[in-house]
Amino acid sequence: MTDTNSTSNVLEFAEGQKPELPSGLKTLTILTFIGCGLGFIGGFWNYFRAEKAYNDLLEAQSKLSEAPAWAKNMMGPDVLEMAKKSMENKLPIMLLTLVGTALCLYGALEMRKLKKQGFILWLVGEVLPIVGGLLFLGASMFKGFALLGIAFPLVFIILYLVQKKYLVY
Repeated sequence: MTDTNSTSNVLEFAEGQKPELPSGLKTLTILTFIGCGLGFIGGFWNYFRAEKAYNDLLEAQSKLSEAPAWAKNMMGPDVLEMAKKSMENKLPIMLLTLVGTALCLYGALEMRKLKKQGFILWLVGEVLPIVGGLLFLGASMFKGFALLGIAFPLVFIILYLVQKKYLVY
């Protein structure tokens, strides 16, 4: 007869004993902590550099006639418009970024304790800056390099959904 307490299933554990943090969830939360650090730095960086970034793009636009075709495609009027909107709305964009990053950080900490609410908090924090970007920047956020700001959250949402089964509290 087998002992039910010595099972390898991480969800089955003896009464009063906490299950171990699965390696996949541990890895994702560590990557989330790194991303949150970068998110905090990026939120402040974009706030303080928004005007300079817009002015640099204006200057680059004036030199565009000499540039190769691939560079002209990357520096179209949509990029300039997005930089202008970013400059005009830099405070609300920064606040949404910081609140979203804080929610992601707290949610990841809760998921390390295997709490289901951590996933919900993390998910809200992950989606909040995207929704804010759509409100303040419009559809131009779905073009060019700005797509990376949407691709990474989508990949992490899928990866966390796979690990959600380990959240037991």
